[in-house]
Amino acid sequence: METKVKVGKKLTIHIPKGIAEELNIKEGDVLTLKVKDNKIILEVNNAVLLSIKGKKFARISPDEIEKISEEEQGKYEGSD
Repeated sequence: METKVKVGKKLTIHIPKGIAEELNIKEGDVLTLKVKDNKIILEVNNAVLLSIKGKKFARISPDEIEKISEEEQGKYEGSD
């Protein structure tokens, strides 16, 4: 989605409703603003969105998850 926005008073810009909805931006959210190659980049700091669309930097297999889960459960066995 692409749209144009007008700079308002105190240099504010309004995020159009369609874009806010697409990125699940809500009032009070904190966004990151950067300048790169004469462009303004506004990034959403939403953990769920980052987990789905963000750059992946680690890999773990289902077997590794199961092993870790069993180890963690073992810590609590008999601790009642």
